[in-house]
Parts: sequence; C-alpha cells; structure tokens
Amino acid sequence: MKKLFSIVLVLVLALACVSALAEEPITLTYSEVNPLDGTIVGEMAKAFKEKTEELTNGSVVIDIQANGVLGSEDQILDDLLSGGNITDIGRFSAFAFTQYGCDKAMLLSIPYTFVSEDHFWNFAASDLAKEFLNEPEELGLGMKGLCYGEEGFRHFFFTKQVNGLDDIKGMKLRVSSDPVMTGMVSGLGASATTVPFTELYSALQTGVVDGAEQPIANYLSNAFQEVAPYVIKDGHTLGAIQIVITDAALAKLNDEQQAAIQEAADYASTVCKDMVAKIEGETYEKLAEAGVTVVEVEDKAPWVAACQQVIDDNTASQADLYQQIVAMQ
Repeated sequence: MKKLFSIVLVLVLALACVSALAEEPITLTYSEVNPLDGTIVGEMAKAFKEKTEELTNGSVVIDIQANGVLGSEDQILDDLLSGGNITDIGRFSAFAFTQYGCDKAMLLSIPYTFVSEDHFWNFAASDLAKEFLNEPEELGLGMKGLCYGEEGFRHFFFTKQVNGLDDIKGMKLRVSSDPVMTGMVSGLGASATTVPFTELYSALQTGVVDGAEQPIANYLSNAFQEVAPYVIKDGHTLGAIQIVITDAALAKLNDEQQAAIQEAADYASTVCKDMVAKIEGETYEKLAEAGVTVVEVEDKAPWVAACQQVIDDNTASQADLYQQIVAMQ
C-alpha cells in the first residue's frame, strides 16, 4: 500500500511539474535601435509589448532591447538571414529590406514620394500595404511582416550652418547602405558615407561626416543636436517602418498567441499614427530651447529635381506599382 501511495505521489508531483513548465511564459526579444523614451518608435514598442502581454494574459512576454544594444538594423538583419537568433521581433526601417531583395519595399524610400503623413497612412491602410508586408515571407527570408508605422519625415542635420541646397554640395553625409539613400545624397551633390548608426555621434563629433539624416524625434533622443545643431527640414523621405517576427518565433506560439501578436501589432500601428504630431511638436519646442537652428525648405522643387535621376532609376521596373502609391495622396 505504501509503495502504491509513493508511486501515486511521484506521478502527482511529475504532473505538477509538467503543468508548471507548461505555464512558463514564452519570452520574445524585441529589437529597437533607438531609445524608448521620447521617440515614436519607442512608444510603438512599448504599446506592442503592453498589448501582447495583455491579450495573452502574460503567456507571451516581450523583452524590449533598445538603444541598439543588439546592433544596427543591418547587423540584426544579417544575423537573422544567416540563421542567427539575435532577436525574435524587430522594428526596422522599410528600406532596410531592399538590400535583401525586397524590391517593393524600396518604393517606400524613394525621395519625395509621400507628401504628407495622411498620404502614408492611406497607403498603410490599403490592400497594397499588405502585399508589401508579405514580401519578406514570400521571398523565404524567414520572417513575417506584422504592421507598418512611421517615424515622421526624415530631415538632414549638420555640424555647420546650412541654409539651402547649394550649401550641401561636397559635404560628407552619413546614410545607410541602401542604394536609394546613397543615390539621393549623390544627387544632392554630397558624398554618401556609410557609418553604423551606433557610431554616428562620434563620426559627427570627430568630423568623419559633416551631417546625416533622421526623423526629428530620433535626432533629439540620440543627442545629435550636441554635435550637429543645424537642421534643414527638407522632408526628403517619410520614415516608413515595419515590425517583423521571425518564423522561429512564430513556431513557439500557438494559434491564439499568434493572433494576439498580430492584434498587438495592429494596435501599436494605431498608437504610432496618433502620436506622431504630438511627439514632433514637443521635439521642435525642445530643440528651440536648446538653441538648434532649424531652416524650413519653402520650395522643394529644386530638391526633387536634384533627385529625379535616382527616383526614375529606382521606380522604372515597378512604375505602375509606384504610381499606385503616389495616387494615394
């Protein structure tokens, strides 16, 4: 009888252990190169985390790794596409995927395509946007697009005073390795210089580059105004972004958890849309207080003309698709 009781006790304890293990939450790492506080992408990340954990009753936990601690966007994507597991979910600039064969994504970084935030969100709400989001999955890159967002328009900033297009000629400007961005800078008469984002502050400080470009909230949150306090608001590109999840991460989740992840992403996208104007307004107030010089570009026509070659070259093979985006304004 004692032996039977011992066997039953062992089975009960074993089942309890299995049950406890089954209740262990699944932790997914979320990568973000910018700070969480004071940035649109940071607030988007926090919204995604909170909504995921709410919808899954804590069975899925999002561990946000911000400030580029996991590396630059390119470094993270290189790792994932070579079979690494540096992250489970990432927030990336849409143009970051162009160097991996995502031709549709390239259209989102074409200079002066989006004329307003509303124009972009018209696209983001369309069936066409879903087609673009599916591109990494269709190409077998091992990841799935969840949603779009934006960081506001991207502007140039410099270590010395710049009043217009002519002042940029001959400058060394940091951009990502994306061919559209490098082509745009060359079209403006400057020298495109590739520097990892995590090294940009020191590159500006030491004169490796004369300037760079970022959405204005990221400019402030990364303290670039300390070393490059001159901004020219040309709004060359709207900072389209997307959240993606790896196939390996999806495989860890059941159907209900996967649905919750998608719902959380859609929610984060809405939060992003609603906060852009607020955060940008607060940012410009802080920059004014810090003595940053901000120059408005009243006439963008010369800027567009300078970039016309790179626009034509990079839309020719997808002209109809590009015109569909342009028409959504």
